[in-house]
Amino acid sequence: MKNFFLFLLLFSVAAEAEAAQIIRGPYIEDPTQTTAIIKWQTDERTPAWLEYGPAPRCNQIMTVTPEGTQHKAILYGLVPNQDFCYRVYVNNAAGDGVQEPVSGTFRTLYSAERKVVNFLALGATGEDIPTPLPDGTLVTDEAAQSRSQLAALMEQEESDFLIHTGNITHSGLNADADREFFEPFKNVLAKNPLFVALGPNEYGPDRENRESKSFLRTNYSRYHDMSWSNATPKYYSFDTANARFIFLDTNIAEGAVWAPEIGEDSAQVKWLKSTLASAGEKWKIVVMNAPAYSTGARGTNNEVALNLIKIFEDYRVKLVIQGGDANYERTFPMYRGEPNPRGVTYVTLGTAAPAPSKRVHSDSSTARFVASRHYAAGKIVDRKLTLKVYSDLGKELDTVEIYL
Repeated sequence: MKNFFLFLLLFSVAAEAEAAQIIRGPYIEDPTQTTAIIKWQTDERTPAWLEYGPAPRCNQIMTVTPEGTQHKAILYGLVPNQDFCYRVYVNNAAGDGVQEPVSGTFRTLYSAERKVVNFLALGATGEDIPTPLPDGTLVTDEAAQSRSQLAALMEQEESDFLIHTGNITHSGLNADADREFFEPFKNVLAKNPLFVALGPNEYGPDRENRESKSFLRTNYSRYHDMSWSNATPKYYSFDTANARFIFLDTNIAEGAVWAPEIGEDSAQVKWLKSTLASAGEKWKIVVMNAPAYSTGARGTNNEVALNLIKIFEDYRVKLVIQGGDANYERTFPMYRGEPNPRGVTYVTLGTAAPAPSKRVHSDSSTARFVASRHYAAGKIVDRKLTLKVYSDLGKELDTVEIYL
């Protein structure tokens, strides 16, 4: 009842405000065991209301976001290992009430004694609208079809969060983010907290020029909140259950002059070593964009391979999820350049939208290669990790089991 009267009071203050439509989100980021951030965007300036609580009691707590178009609600006082639900409200078109709420769910991160984690992963959701033929004939937008098909499949998965290996849009521009990411994956994002490893597109088309410094902040950072580190959003980590997920920024090796260095004495590598060392016996899973092993059209990024592979091996990383090439590829466990059961498995999740490319190079590291748009569903149960990869048509492309 208290929440109801608070809602009426807030509504009366905003009754004369113009109606607004939610045009992006809601989407969830930076979950911890006790907090989460829910964000959404409206086409008109408006206050907005968010109700939330432990599922299925979605109306236990109400919070208000100030009048504006960019809305952000930080939820405190949550508990670990818990499903929560929420509802977002804005004014209706008549200005005499509220629209039907937009609903979603999320799960807080797991405490250390939990041993089961489910996650989704994909990359490269960005692709421009195809150019019509010279005679004006429209070309089928296969990338848009793939995004829609992948989203429908991913909605059916049991998952705790979503990993993106970078290149959210083809241009890096926020103006393209709704069409290429937020709208097609709306229902997935409404219930899966998002974690992103920055790709070169996030730094913009002029990333090799010093004048590009503000591009990432203008088009990415102001719309996303990732787990805190000294260099968020560029690199960061989070723990859930018995796993540590570590997100790196490898874009200096892709020509982005404002990306952090990855050399031996760089701040990022020192942070990486410390973060891996402090993980103890947890699963250590690294996510990055530029591939350390790849036989696709772009191939291995040699700078990344030279600087990072040995660190992954020395600190007993079990899985590296990478992007950068427009295909799906999995290596054998690799150690010191050779297949070895004690090594690191590299999985390239490089195309949700761009046209897949065929295998160009040859290397003994490759265990599986498929030129297909795809996503992955991962499950950790104690000391076993299973990763299943599916095409945008729902065909199972690969299954790999990794043991801690």
